[in-house]
Amino acid sequence: MNEIIVMLGDWPVRTIDAVIGFGALVLLLLVVIAVVIARSGRRGAELAIAHAIRADELEERLAQVLRAQSEASGRVDAMTQALAGRQAEMARAVNERLDSVTHRVGQSMEHSTRNTMESLRALHERLGIIDNAHKNLTDLTTQVTTLRDVLANKQSRGAFGQARMEAIVQDGLPKGSYEFQFTLSTGKRPDCVVFLPDQRPLCIDAKFPLEAMTALHDARTDEERRIATQRLRGDVMKHVSDIAEKYLVAGETQEMALMFVPSESVYAEIHDGFDDVIQKAYRARVVLVSPSLLMLAIQVMQQIMKDARMRDAADQIQTEVIKLGDDLGRLRDRVLKLQKHFSDANEDVRQILISADKIEKRAGRIEELDFSKTDAPEGPRLVATGAGELFPRKLQAGE
Repeated sequence: MNEIIVMLGDWPVRTIDAVIGFGALVLLLLVVIAVVIARSGRRGAELAIAHAIRADELEERLAQVLRAQSEASGRVDAMTQALAGRQAEMARAVNERLDSVTHRVGQSMEHSTRNTMESLRALHERLGIIDNAHKNLTDLTTQVTTLRDVLANKQSRGAFGQARMEAIVQDGLPKGSYEFQFTLSTGKRPDCVVFLPDQRPLCIDAKFPLEAMTALHDARTDEERRIATQRLRGDVMKHVSDIAEKYLVAGETQEMALMFVPSESVYAEIHDGFDDVIQKAYRARVVLVSPSLLMLAIQVMQQIMKDARMRDAADQIQTEVIKLGDDLGRLRDRVLKLQKHFSDANEDVRQILISADKIEKRAGRIEELDFSKTDAPEGPRLVATGAGELFPRKLQAGE
């Protein structure tokens, strides 16, 4: 037992030392195992406690999750109901909007249809008017063509100017104050004469220098324009000279005659571009007039005639005014008499009303008397001494 088993350096290892060492080692291992087991048991307990805590936490979290799930389910149900209500409201609103839009669209379509029908009717009317205007334009074109053909002939042109002058004179003057184709003492016959208050006629003759005016308008070169200007000046002055020589008779006609130009444009062209011709015509006591100026001259003549008639009737008017004043004086006297009668009648009516009021008061006093009582004091008696003494006296006016 005390044998040396092994040498560890200088230290001999014997059997007993090995057994002791082995026993110590086993003991140490047992201690270690016990410590490990103790530690593992404590750790298992801690793990069990931790697992229990975690289980509780998991249960609590599971309860919270279930509770949250139930709350979420309730909220989902509430949201589902709210969404259903909102969906129903939205569907109702959409239906209402659709109905409103449909109604508006229907009204709009009806209004548009009505407007379209009115527009079409107006268009048909306008088309009818356009057709009539086209027909009138065609007629007017025909008339213009006819008028051009008429004006191309001197005799027709003269007849046209005379007809226009006669229309203006007939519209402005009363019958008897003018005469067409009147024969003067010289045997000349102007187109028209107007008898002024001094009984001397004012001669009017229609002239229409259309050919020279047309040539002036159609001129393209300066030479053509110069020739047309000379021609127009010569034609107008020839007409002026003819009127001055034929229709200005000393002591028989007026000291001035009128040359009627039946076109405003021709008159304006002559008046604006040929001032020397106008001045020479004035010096020759011939006045050029257009249709508008002739109407104005006719109105002036009419006013002159009216003033002359008023001067002739001035004495008669004065006499009538004096008689009218006498009539007004008699009317005033009669009105004053009528006013006096009205005053007397008003006074009589007032007196009658006073008597009526007194009679009404006495009738009221009579109604107040009570004849049903037997012990009533005996009232005054009316002694009948005669038929005329029932009333002691007559009621006078005003009582």
